[in-house]
This record gives sequence, structure tokens and C-alpha cells, in this order.
Amino acid sequence: MIVIGIDAHKRTHTAVVADQNGSQLSTRTIRTTSKDHLALLRWGAEQCDDRMWAVEDCRHLSRRLERDLLAAGERVVRVPPKLMANVRDGARTYGKSDPIDALAVARAALREPNLPEARLDGMEREVRLLVDHRDDLVAERTRIIGRLRWHLHELDPGWTPPKRLDRASAYDKIEAFLSELSGLVSDLATRLVDHLRRLTVEIKELATEITTRITVLAPSLLAIPGCAPLTAAKLIGETAGVDRFRSKDAFARHNGTAPLPVWSSNRARHRLSRTGNRRLNAAIHIIALTQAHCHDDARALLSRRKANGDGGMEALRILKRRLSDVVYRAMLADRPLMGSATAA
Repeated sequence: MIVIGIDAHKRTHTAVVADQNGSQLSTRTIRTTSKDHLALLRWGAEQCDDRMWAVEDCRHLSRRLERDLLAAGERVVRVPPKLMANVRDGARTYGKSDPIDALAVARAALREPNLPEARLDGMEREVRLLVDHRDDLVAERTRIIGRLRWHLHELDPGWTPPKRLDRASAYDKIEAFLSELSGLVSDLATRLVDHLRRLTVEIKELATEITTRITVLAPSLLAIPGCAPLTAAKLIGETAGVDRFRSKDAFARHNGTAPLPVWSSNRARHRLSRTGNRRLNAAIHIIALTQAHCHDDARALLSRRKANGDGGMEALRILKRRLSDVVYRAMLADRPLMGSATAA
């Protein structure tokens, strides 16, 4: 058996063949078109019939390559860049180059037997694209609101603008105020208000589209108290297929809710993990905070843990770990709906 490690880039991909001992056998660099990927497939078939492709997990760079390899029936695993970097740092050779990185990818795949296998994108990616686009628009609106507030302060420090500048009524009030003024600053502020109107309309349209999709795709996830459609969409998009995790514990480690031991001597303690997918962790955190305020079971758990001597953050960590299991089971229950939507 051989492993073909791929160091993916925007313009080129470098492939290195390694045997079972991790020794380099051959190398090749290609461009990133499907025609070049077919040539890479023929080259790989010439190396050995029993082969596995290991691709550095940079899907914005390697998505087309993965799709072409999977369409040809090849086995492809994804190697996290962190694993590749650790293998490269531990090698006897110094320096950094595309062949060195590709060999490190292959060696990491040989060392780690349970790496996730690549597969074609499904509905999860469409949900994530919508959520990411909406988040970008919200961030842009926040920046524009900051500039608009400074312009309004410069025009009249005594005038108090509306507290929330994400609704049409606030824009109407600001435009009425600006209509009585003149000058460049007033003109710029008016343009910013027009831009904010367009962004707000698009943000609401995206939220409606996301809600419509999630209502069909994830009814079990929406049934969790505190899990709104946008939060459910982030969970689905960031998880990218819950069935790729072998257990609820593996999912908890991926989302950063699995506890980390931080103790010595005889007192066992754990703390919140700062590792894992932080956007996924943030979605679970939102659910935890919501349940801590209005869900009886969650409030009872927090009270019980605090009565046993846990601090507030430690009790919240335990709640998030429990919610990770709940989210995992809900997404498993919704998985058939996701698969049928992808097939359609």
C-alpha cells in the first residue's frame, strides 16, 4: 500500500508518494484544473493499485481535487494542517517546501488511522454558504453603523440617534434629521443610510431563506429549547455531516465542549476547552445561555452543580457538554432528511 500526500495551493497541487514506512518514492506537481487532476489520477494508478490519497484539509483550495478523485472511485482522507505541521517539525529534514509539506501530509495519514474520509458536499455546504454570507453582511452593516454614528455626532453632538440602527423606522428618523442639513458630511451620512437599508433588506431575506430550509431539514434540532433557525443552521453548516463522527464524544471534542483535565495531586478538576471549532462551540453556547434563563431542566442542573461546589463557568461547561450530546442525537435523527434533500 502507498499513500499519496497532497499539498494543495491555489494554482498548483504537489503530490508525493510514500510507502508504508513513510519513505518518499516519487513526486509530481500539477495545475488545479480537472484535466490536470485526470493526469494525476493516471500517474497515481501507475504507482500502485493499493493506494490512498491524503489531502491537506483546506477545502477552499482542494474541493475540486477531492471531487474529481471521489468521482473516480478513489479513497481520500483529509489531514488537518495541525497534524501536517507537527509531522513536518519532527522530520529530520529542515526547511519548508511543497514536496516537504506533501510528504508530511502522507506521513500524518500513515500515523493517524482514523482520519475523516472526504465525500461530496451536500446540503450542509449550501446552508453554510448562506449563513456565512449573512454573517458577512451583518459585519459590514455593523461597520457602517459605526461610521454613521460618528458622522451624526459631528453634525450635531446634541442630537441622539436611535439606539438600534437595524430597522427601517430608525433610518426614517435619521433621514428626516439629515434632510434639514447640508454639506459633505450630511451627504455621506445619507449615502450610508441608503446602504444600510439595502443591507438590512438582504439580511432579512437571507434569514427567511435559511429559516425555510432549516424548518424542512432539521425539525429535531429546532425542537431543542433555545435552538432558533439561525443557530441550527450554524450547527448544521459547521458540523458538515454528523455521521462523519464515530461517537458523541468525538463530536464533543470537535466542538470544544469535551472537558480538559487541569489538576495535579489528589483533586480532580476540569475546565472549559479553548480548542475545537469555535463557531460550533459558540452556537452551543447560545443554546446553553438561553436554557439557563428559561429552561427548567437546565436551570435545575446548574443549581445542582453549584450546590455541589462548582463555579458558574464549571457548571456552564457541564451544561454545554450535555447539550453537545443532545445536538448530536438530534442531527442524527435529522440525517435522513438531509440525505433526501441532497438526492433531490
